[in-house]
Amino acid sequence: MVFVSKCLFGENCKYNGGNNLRKKLQEKLSDEEVVLICPECEGGLPVPRAPSEIESGFCGADVINGSGRVLAKNGKDVTPEFLKGAESVLKLAKKLSPEKIYLKQSSPSCGLGLIYDGSFGGVKKTGNGVTAQLLADNGFNIEAVE
Repeated sequence: MVFVSKCLFGENCKYNGGNNLRKKLQEKLSDEEVVLICPECEGGLPVPRAPSEIESGFCGADVINGSGRVLAKNGKDVTPEFLKGAESVLKLAKKLSPEKIYLKQSSPSCGLGLIYDGSFGGVKKTGNGVTAQLLADNGFNIEAVE
């Protein structure tokens, strides 16, 4: 069994109401039991919603330890929703023990190794999103999908 970000399988759960469908990933996993996840939706954020980024100078680990925040472009602090969604996905992962978790690269939730820099200018920086960091901290096998 594997977990996959819902947007990668064509579910319209992105901030703008769209998706990040990756047909090659769907084909690759066609024989797998797939559980679709969206930490932002699990955290209670609506679709569509204002885009969010981890504030400049911080990453997912900082959000988890309380020194960083996730901010929507409109200035709203959405850190509680991001943390709630990450905890929800972690709880499910601990229960179901997926062999691998495929997450959408660059996302403030799911980015692994690369996230947006907090400027809302499309610039990326090294770091993990909140959910990716929490899953990695708990030993899950994660693969980023661009």
